[in-house]
Amino acid sequence: MPAEFIKLYPKNPDLNRIRQIAKALSDGAVVIYPTDTIYGLGCDIHNARAVERVARIKGIKPQKNDFSFICYDLSHIADYARVSNSAFKLMKRLLPGPYTFILDANNNVPKLLNSSKKTVGIRVPDNDIPRLLVQELGNPIITTTLREGGPEDLPEGIAYSTDPELIYETYRHDVDIVIDGGYGGYAPSTIINATTDEFEVIRHGLGEVDWE
Repeated sequence: MPAEFIKLYPKNPDLNRIRQIAKALSDGAVVIYPTDTIYGLGCDIHNARAVERVARIKGIKPQKNDFSFICYDLSHIADYARVSNSAFKLMKRLLPGPYTFILDANNNVPKLLNSSKKTVGIRVPDNDIPRLLVQELGNPIITTTLREGGPEDLPEGIAYSTDPELIYETYRHDVDIVIDGGYGGYAPSTIINATTDEFEVIRHGLGEVDWE
């Protein structure tokens, strides 16, 4: 059965639809959704079978995944990672926003997500759709981009990452729901290693780094 295509508005998403999608995530659905950067592919982090499906779509082994996940807010992050005072202050200043923070994982992170490492990437995007999904679900959701790259890619490569209708045509037989939240971007999040107080920018993306 082809995926369901659901239109939501980022600034005022239909809460009934949010509840419907959160219920599907709870039941093991794999969903494509908008963020404040590139469209994301994800599922409930606690559903191992759904995580394995996401890995297959990405063409990687589940045990070799490098998936980040989305939390609702800063207090939610503390449920899954160890956060120093200086890291908390920086995240409070930058989040919600187009940043991924690498943090030391705690025991609440499923083993499938940190089997080969002790850190985890966490996002709080400036987009109400994924954040409300996480809040309604009660768990973080995986966030991984549909296609890596940027403006140097072929035009169709960019289009499939930004146009929700083209995304649907490409992935409708691989996922359960595609959320149309408007055109996405092609710049990824900025990745900051915050496992120590000497913060390191791992990848320059959409988020500004003049906070130093």
